[in-house]
Amino acid sequence: MSPTTPTAPARSADARSPYVIAVVGTGPRGLAALERLACRLAGRPLPRPVAVYAIDDHTPGSGRIWRTDQSPLLLMNTPAADVTMFSGPPDAGDPAAPPRPGAGPSLAQWWAAAEPGTGSGPHAYAGRARYGRYLEFVLDAVRRGMPPGTALHPVRDRVERMRRRAGGGWTLALAGGRFLAADQVLLATGHSRPRPQRSERELAAFAREKGLVHIAGDSAADLPLDTVPAGAAVGVIGLGMAFYDIVSLLTEGRGGRFEPDGDGLRYVPGGDEPLLVAGSRSGVPIPARGVNQKPPEYAYTPRLFTLERITALRAAGGRIDFARQVLPWLRAEMGLVHHATALRRLRGAGAAWAYTEAAVRAALHEERAAPGADSAPDRVVTEVAVAHGLTDAVPVDLAAWARPFRAVRFPDRDSFQQALTEHLRTDLERAVRGNVADPHKAAVEMLRVLRHVLRAAVDRCGLTPDSHRRDFLGDFAPLCAQLSSGPPVFRVRQVLALIRAGVLVIVGPEARFAADEETGRFTASSPLVAGPPVLLDALIDARIPVPDVRRDSSLLVQDLLGQGTVTSYRNTWDGEVFDTGGLAATDAPYRPLDARGRIVDDVCVTGVPLENVRWFTQVGSGRPGAWTDFTREADAVAGALADAAARRGHGRLRPAPAVDAVPPGRAGSQTHRPAARVPVTFQGRDHVEQH
Repeated sequence: MSPTTPTAPARSADARSPYVIAVVGTGPRGLAALERLACRLAGRPLPRPVAVYAIDDHTPGSGRIWRTDQSPLLLMNTPAADVTMFSGPPDAGDPAAPPRPGAGPSLAQWWAAAEPGTGSGPHAYAGRARYGRYLEFVLDAVRRGMPPGTALHPVRDRVERMRRRAGGGWTLALAGGRFLAADQVLLATGHSRPRPQRSERELAAFAREKGLVHIAGDSAADLPLDTVPAGAAVGVIGLGMAFYDIVSLLTEGRGGRFEPDGDGLRYVPGGDEPLLVAGSRSGVPIPARGVNQKPPEYAYTPRLFTLERITALRAAGGRIDFARQVLPWLRAEMGLVHHATALRRLRGAGAAWAYTEAAVRAALHEERAAPGADSAPDRVVTEVAVAHGLTDAVPVDLAAWARPFRAVRFPDRDSFQQALTEHLRTDLERAVRGNVADPHKAAVEMLRVLRHVLRAAVDRCGLTPDSHRRDFLGDFAPLCAQLSSGPPVFRVRQVLALIRAGVLVIVGPEARFAADEETGRFTASSPLVAGPPVLLDALIDARIPVPDVRRDSSLLVQDLLGQGTVTSYRNTWDGEVFDTGGLAATDAPYRPLDARGRIVDDVCVTGVPLENVRWFTQVGSGRPGAWTDFTREADAVAGALADAAARRGHGRLRPAPAVDAVPPGRAGSQTHRPAARVPVTFQGRDHVEQH
């Protein structure tokens, strides 16, 4: 079967016909599964040849989000040394060693070797197009390194339908009119384009009626920004990562440039940029990430907010209340790091260690003294910090950190801009001090480092439906994203330069964007900043669409929903129901549940479609050294696919276990500990692969 002319012949499951695995979507999640699948297939007896088809409607490997033809202005928000798509380091630790499944260079190592003289370095931020080239390099290494008796075929096409075959497996209908018969399917479809909601449709209709521009939210590389006229007043909804991308494309991308100016930057207009009028609920652009001061293999061991604590909560039966049972311990861990870092700066490492031990003892003692009562460990660790000489210590307040102007009223827009500028400068100073040396940035880093513990509490309906919807997704998740997903330092310096140049205006907290019939324009305003609304000629939604299979515009997803092959996941408990919008699936290896609650044994799902069933599935890479959840998920899926190929059988439907039968704490620890080092044969050579 050719990768360019797939068909769906009637075939028998004999030793001469290949066992076919179709991977639908080959961005980072699909690619990670392919890399682990090559490792999992190596060295095991296979009763039939195995043909793997990697299908993507953009270039297989990079996919849509990381495609290589996008602007070099669009950057990743993770340092290159912290990114890898190989599940192990290069052979003998040599970045120049030939890459293979299970062993290859990090993004930083590849960048330095493949594109020298282009600004590479361990703390450099790669462009998304450059990361796309790295992803395609990894796919090629996997394709060339497939073990004997197996083959990988990249296919550039779009899967639009899947139908169950009478003899088992699936027939995949491709947009180009071709068909592929597959025994197992992995859905790694990535970021979706949801159908617009009513408010979005109304704004778009208003724009068409009045001759304005309205651009719905999507990846910045896919936004039609060339429809925005030079000099137009443009509203930008949202101040997150996509905001920085859009601002860069509409300023530097239109001929403007930034020049050094003291310890900051000065913006020199190119003449074709619009006036940017932006806002969000916080009124603050997402803050800069602290300059990285940790090696790639760094692993933090929590003292209070531990995986063991969450596992015990889930094992106790019932569901967890996030605000009452989880969040105080997360804030306590953040406070522990914040106060210890501050004491280290003031009095040295010994004082920080003494404080940490005393604070941990005090928090655990209070919990034991009143079992069953609501603990306040965040208050305790702060009281101990004060007793140890940190007299200005206060408990961690995520809402105040993320939304510093939430209770402040400003008499005019200039006074808000001044306050915002001072806030951003202060945050820049913290970021420059680094994510180890600065107390605030070190504490915020815990939101990233401890994601695996949060997942253990949240994934697979660990929370009550109400707490899941309100406390976690409604309150915590936006604050976490605001504080922990920031850009590199220079992006915030650029924002400050654009504000000074009058090219960018932030309207204020609780920003409101509306259609005004009287003026025939869009408007932007803030109820906390006095002054008339700003009239707009265009409106761009800079918010990344929230994944929801019920609103997914994908023909494939809608086809599977219509058949009842997949369904959205409902968190149900004690009479409460919360339909998460995530794709219902088992725990690892993430087999979907059909509309009748049965497990679909010949399909796996990974990544973004599982969002809200699992949490923070948008992560697009592994990390050198210890396996993260990203690589563990890929390995679990790959193991299931390889096991099925070894068994020769097709999948079937079977009843799903009750949610509470799923072992708690399956999210795993932050460090992957392989059970053994198993020698395998790989293309005629002996290698060591960790399983």
